[in-house]
Amino acid sequence: MAPRAFRIAYDGTDYHGFQRQPQPDVPTVEDAVFNALRALEVLDPDAAKPAGYAAAGRTDAGVSALAQTIALEAPDWLAPRALNAELPADVRAWAAADAPEGFHATHHASRRAYTYHLYAPPADEATLDPDADAIAPAVDDERFRAACEALSGTHDVHNLTPDDRNTERSLTLAAERDGDYLVVTVSAGGFARELVRRLVSLARAVGAGESPLAKIDRVLEPEPLPGHEGIAPAPPEPLVLTDVVYPDLAFEIDADAAESARAVFDRRRIDRRTGARVAGQVADGMR
Repeated sequence: MAPRAFRIAYDGTDYHGFQRQPQPDVPTVEDAVFNALRALEVLDPDAAKPAGYAAAGRTDAGVSALAQTIALEAPDWLAPRALNAELPADVRAWAAADAPEGFHATHHASRRAYTYHLYAPPADEATLDPDADAIAPAVDDERFRAACEALSGTHDVHNLTPDDRNTERSLTLAAERDGDYLVVTVSAGGFARELVRRLVSLARAVGAGESPLAKIDRVLEPEPLPGHEGIAPAPPEPLVLTDVVYPDLAFEIDADAAESARAVFDRRRIDRRTGARVAGQVADGMR
């Protein structure tokens, strides 16, 4: 047994977040991982967690991941493909790295990055969906990027998280236009609860003209926001944990595991495109 780290990808749609919950009947990604380790006899049936175990972070219910990272004391034969033999299809291991003694997947991460796929039709173009404005107001890209720039830097983000301590963060936000979507990348050393989703929600409000850019200065002030001025989190489903950086680890992709994972997620992409077409036909049929 030696310290080993694994990259884990998952579709968070059907899970109540990554971290185990006190209620035994609430499905989490961590439960799926531990069940797989028990089936492989790496984790004793009565043990709460593996020796040396830690994860890069907890993701909220509905949030997905490409590069969630776990570490544990593992036997030499425990490759990503072995984990996948016991994991559910929507949770896939795809790369691994040997780790030094005392490695901790939470504390030794130097940077984390999330991507949010924000449906935000551009303000300067007519959208193909006549009902889009009722669902998501058009967004001015320049205002949105100005909001991202204002939110980048070192700030106390206590007004953008339910956490009540350790709320100072050094943030970098960027956005790229992709059709009717703004692909928003947020990186930091670590994240408070709901922080990314509230950052996106605030930037969208500025970009849509619902809030002035000066609202960001007020949000970042030491004084708490009154309830009616609070920033609600954006929906979790468009959010993906895309990278966790460990300067001392060299991950090696397990080709078989990665290929099977791509097949799973390609299938899900097709299923959701098909679902979108069905929903579109129903919506269009009532116009």
